Amino acid sequence: MKTIRLFVVLLVAVTARTLNAQLAGFPPALEVRVPKAPTVTHGGGQVVLPYELHITNFTGQAVTIQKIEVLSADAGTGAPTLASSSAPLSTLADSVLLRALARPGARIPAAERAHIGPGLRAVAYMWVPVSGTPPRAIRHRLTVTADTGSTGPLVLETPSVQVTNDLLVIAPPLRGSVWLAANGPAAESGHRRAMIPIYGTYDIAQRFAIDWVKIDTTGHTFKGDSLKNSSYYAYGNDALAVADGVVTEVKDSIPENVPGLNSRAVPITLETVGGNHVIVDLGAGRYAFYAHLQPGSIRVKRGDRVKRGQVLGLVGNSGNSTEPHLHFHISDASSPLGSEGIPYAFETLYVVGKCQSLLGGCDRTKPVARHLEMPFANELVRFP
Repeated sequence: MKTIRLFVVLLVAVTARTLNAQLAGFPPALEVRVPKAPTVTHGGGQVVLPYELHITNFTGQAVTIQKIEVLSADAGTGAPTLASSSAPLSTLADSVLLRALARPGARIPAAERAHIGPGLRAVAYMWVPVSGTPPRAIRHRLTVTADTGSTGPLVLETPSVQVTNDLLVIAPPLRGSVWLAANGPAAESGHRRAMIPIYGTYDIAQRFAIDWVKIDTTGHTFKGDSLKNSSYYAYGNDALAVADGVVTEVKDSIPENVPGLNSRAVPITLETVGGNHVIVDLGAGRYAFYAHLQPGSIRVKRGDRVKRGQVLGLVGNSGNSTEPHLHFHISDASSPLGSEGIPYAFETLYVVGKCQSLLGGCDRTKPVARHLEMPFANELVRFP
């Protein structure tokens, strides 16, 4: 009996050593997912691929991401190979990598965001510039180091991910000028980083959202008493249907806030976060969301068919809002937050400058006409 036991223990030990030797030749046990396929986005005078990588560490030890490379996969969509030799479309490393990474649910210093413990996740907010013809598919190469048991960097190449190029062209949601595309699409926009768990999944409904704020020639958003909504240039402007569609949701009767960073007329919940709002089904799984409207100003009801350019309501300051403005985005479901944001483009817009932020630092330029684009963060826009 004793001999048999020793034999069994020896067999287990040999099997474990053999298994470890075999695993040494495997790529690191990381799950790399792209929850929402990259969509070619035209804006800011450029073409980019904005999307997210969810990187989960399934190993039993901490790893550190050293580099993320984005590669074209147009040559084929089969299994990746470490012999891939094409030049990367984009490379994230060092401080650029750290700025792109977030650690949901964990309070981690910025300098340590790339260090992922066992069972933990990092999210890489990708913003890949495209020159020439956009790729039809991409894949990723991750270079990581393990805290222990590894003599050098480990490399993981992922399967390919299809790139979509379905451009949604819309009319402006507002008239005239000059409108600041505050918190608009950008690599590090607050809207872009608003990954919120709704219905059991993490979604980024506001991936391409814009807070439209009207400003004067001095870069101010109001004149007179800053505590009165009527002092703000955006207040009372018409919010317009950007295309023909059907109204799928209307919320009204939420009182307006007194302008201010921490002034809210009602507790902010899933029901009140968008304030008085309208959602319009544009067809093909696209929904336009108009938020923070004036109470009592909404001119449509659920089920109404609307025409492009039709007035839906008036710009106000309700819900999670600091001052009168129109929050506008398009997503793939009739839900303010429980949906995935998708890009769009205007037939024509005129860029007349750019601001450093909502707080100022605005520079005016000669109007530049852009066609089939959306504005990016903090550009100053005049609509036809």
